[in-house]
Amino acid sequence: MKITVTDAASKWFREEMGMTGRGIRFFGKVYGKTPVHEGFSLGMTPDDHPRDPVVTATKDDVTYYITEGDQWFFVGYDLTIDYDPKTDGPTYIYDENGELD
Repeated sequence: MKITVTDAASKWFREEMGMTGRGIRFFGKVYGKTPVHEGFSLGMTPDDHPRDPVVTATKDDVTYYITEGDQWFFVGYDLTIDYDPKTDGPTYIYDENGELD
């Protein structure tokens, strides 16, 4: 499991959310839908104090991470965070990585 943040997504997080020097935690939440989960969606929240991160990525002085408690949501997938100009916000791409746990 890994996290990749594109240049365009990094720019959006810094400019629109003021995230320079901060952290963002990604997690699975009940309700919604993703391309790989029915009944669950991807959530994110600013969180500058990672507790038990299982994967991190740092780009442009922002740390993006997933904690141990949310690892279940991402098992078998790498997460790419990109920017969608149509919605003027982030978009998430789940790439199968073959990992089962």
